[in-house]
Amino acid sequence: MNELAISVEGLGKRYRIGAAGSKHDSLRDLLQAATRDLLSRKANVRRGEFWALRDASFEIARGENVGIIGGNGAGKSTLLKMLSQIVTPTEGRARIRGRVGALLEVGTGFHQELTGRENVFLYGSMLGMGRQEVARKFDQIIDFSEIETFIDTPVKRYSSGMYVRLAFAVAAHLDPDILLLDEVLAVGDYSFQKKCIDFAKSLERSGATILFVSHNMFSIKSMCPRVIYLRKGQVVFDGPTDAGLKLYTEDNRLAQSYWFQGDGVEEPPLVVTDIALTDEAGYARSMFNFGDRMRIRIRYRTTRRIDRPDLRIGINRSDEVHCCSYSTHADNVDVPFLEGEGAVELVTPPLRLVSDMYTATIAVRERGHQIASQLGESFHIRHPVFQANAYGVFHEGGHWRFDPQAARAPALDAQRR
Repeated sequence: MNELAISVEGLGKRYRIGAAGSKHDSLRDLLQAATRDLLSRKANVRRGEFWALRDASFEIARGENVGIIGGNGAGKSTLLKMLSQIVTPTEGRARIRGRVGALLEVGTGFHQELTGRENVFLYGSMLGMGRQEVARKFDQIIDFSEIETFIDTPVKRYSSGMYVRLAFAVAAHLDPDILLLDEVLAVGDYSFQKKCIDFAKSLERSGATILFVSHNMFSIKSMCPRVIYLRKGQVVFDGPTDAGLKLYTEDNRLAQSYWFQGDGVEEPPLVVTDIALTDEAGYARSMFNFGDRMRIRIRYRTTRRIDRPDLRIGINRSDEVHCCSYSTHADNVDVPFLEGEGAVELVTPPLRLVSDMYTATIAVRERGHQIASQLGESFHIRHPVFQANAYGVFHEGGHWRFDPQAARAPALDAQRR
């Protein structure tokens, strides 16, 4: 049996809502709680409890690379904070064997008034590095972070991307046995994200254990052979990545989109009851080759008659970049009204999107106003050359012409003058 790096038994964290006298995780939490206590006494706020994580149990072997997935508020960040000993568990225990490097929140451990150089030593000491070790690795850290020009600038003037670059560089050069990564990499640019992921993979090859929290399912799929899926503070799946992502997608594929703001009580006028992605022949697919056509079939029901709707199907990349939209109005498709139950189908032109993971989204507009929108199904586009870091969002072949005589023409014109 492989040596265990992390062993978690019945781990849970409970927070008291508006309660005083509870145990606090930091001085900041203590001050905030004291302020909340004064306000709650005046307002006679009713106190309650909230379990951010409950009864989590799993084991991770040394050298494993495990993804932690789940929606917002599922308990992912709370889990990593307890594993990194930033937060004290309410119940259960976690055994950690090895040196832990953690990158959990942008700027965690940084002092706003200190320079980047000073914060490298401060943050390094918080992670367990001695001053001599930080000094020995200082040039490597700065080179990795790519912010040498600003290293003597107070970090309060740093952008979030600069924070992440410097913090990751310090955490990575801790030479950790266990590396905990939260979603903070999402604020960096693509080239730095790739650099960090490549570095994480090199740590994995050297035998380090990595826990990776991300909403980017493409990154999870490419990095992690195993995932732990959290839902409302509970571990609902622990196993192979493909099976975990399938369950996560099924749970969330018909969830209402975050940009649609309803009244929270009534259903929107149109609800998508099913969405299917197939190839042109009608066979279900989640992986398409560059240049394939996709058939998107949507079943719906309405809660009232919708007159002259504009149905839109958008495609978003895994980093939430909106790539394109198809619209019945834009394509001059006349839809007099929608009422009751029905289905609509779109066949796309050949997809020229570069290799990545995407999600289809559905939106309905009536009289110029959006009345409903829902997330749909996720899919992959694959191509050996057309990658996002080199080709952006899509690639469409251009028409090139070379004229060997054109290079000499300016010189000849100058002689004539």
